[in-house]
Amino acid sequence: MEQSAQQTQQLDHLASAPAPHTGASPFAAFGMPGLGGPLPAAPAEPRPILELEGEEYEDELDALSDWVDDFLLPVYGAEVTTTAPWCLRWQEHSEVVAWLHALWFAYQQHKDPEAGLIGLLVWHRDFLTHTMVAVRGPGGPLSACMTSPDRPAHRLLPGPPPSARTEKANASDASVPGESTS
Repeated sequence: MEQSAQQTQQLDHLASAPAPHTGASPFAAFGMPGLGGPLPAAPAEPRPILELEGEEYEDELDALSDWVDDFLLPVYGAEVTTTAPWCLRWQEHSEVVAWLHALWFAYQQHKDPEAGLIGLLVWHRDFLTHTMVAVRGPGGPLSACMTSPDRPAHRLLPGPPPSARTEKANASDASVPGESTS
């Protein structure tokens, strides 16, 4: 009978409302967050640079430029030639900025210890080579720029015109009923 009474008392205690959160987690020694407490803030998700605007874009472009100028080009820049052009004003080429920003994200992920011992090999194989060919190839976005270090050049290549559908929509928006177009 006494044992049954103790079990009933234990069940009542376990079924009652938990004590107010004191800030210390009973699981802290195991590296587990406390139950019922606030969750730790999740780190901000990285966003593609071309989705950023204003000061946020400028700050990200400055950080990217530091990485490109201090790490990428000295190590992987190779010689500037007609088959591997470069542009001293690469930041003005949106496509190049997008490619190099994605390459920088991949580098940060693959150099992290969680990527394992082959993380940087994967970065070289899957990201670096492909990006450099796309950016610096003869038909790439820098193909009209510097092809010789002795002749610095910069030219933005024109992009394709808007699609016929966009042109048609713009034309219909411009001709509002009841307004004279003369």
